[in-house]
Amino acid sequence: MATRDLVTAELTLTGRITTASNATFLGSIGDATVVYKPIAGESPLWDFPQGTLAHREVAAYLVSQAIGWDVVPHTWLRDGPLGEGMVQLWQEQDPSQDAVDLVAADHVPETGWKQILTGQDQNGRSVALIHEDSPALRRMAVFDVVVNNADRKGDHILAMPDGQRHGVDHGLTFHRDHKLRTVLWGWQGEALSAEEEDGLDRISAGLRGGLGLDLAELLSAEEIASLAARCARLRRAGQFPSPSGDMPAVPWPLF
Repeated sequence: MATRDLVTAELTLTGRITTASNATFLGSIGDATVVYKPIAGESPLWDFPQGTLAHREVAAYLVSQAIGWDVVPHTWLRDGPLGEGMVQLWQEQDPSQDAVDLVAADHVPETGWKQILTGQDQNGRSVALIHEDSPALRRMAVFDVVVNNADRKGDHILAMPDGQRHGVDHGLTFHRDHKLRTVLWGWQGEALSAEEEDGLDRISAGLRGGLGLDLAELLSAEEIASLAARCARLRRAGQFPSPSGDMPAVPWPLF
């Protein structure tokens, strides 16, 4: 379907995703299946301005496009049955793959995975939170640092059949203050690759041009300045950060 039609053609609701904290619906635009989050259904938060989550989701998509890694599925603002909101193309993930998992602490794979933390399940058994060690997930971790993602849960990572990893649910991003909460801490202290550094350079360049102009319609000037500063700081450091600040390093729940 043409991009213009995705904005102007009728959006029909087909169901509701009841596990979401904000009003979230499945819908269709022609033959395209979409997720629709009306601004009117956003729950108030103490630390994010009210009625801005949909704009942050679209801003995350624009940064994903600028960095060139296809982290965020096509996302846009448009009117719908419950008013203006965020709309995103539905992604059919591979149910046989898990990019993030909880396993018995004594069954952590020796290769191909990163262990993040250990704890106990509801039955008192020792378990470990792990995520795959893949280029696609590394790129998502870089992206999350840049957009200051405060809510990268395991279920917000979609494992696609072709090996691509999409990130969804980016309403809690772009805060001016440090808010990074993620399950993707496996590379802390590791050097960024040349490809990852190039991605950061593309964002910085975009912020001085079209990306900056587009984000000005969605975020405050202070939030855009903070985005630029995070990008520059990560580029100078040249390595994945470690948890810092007083906030929890991982979201809760983890999935």
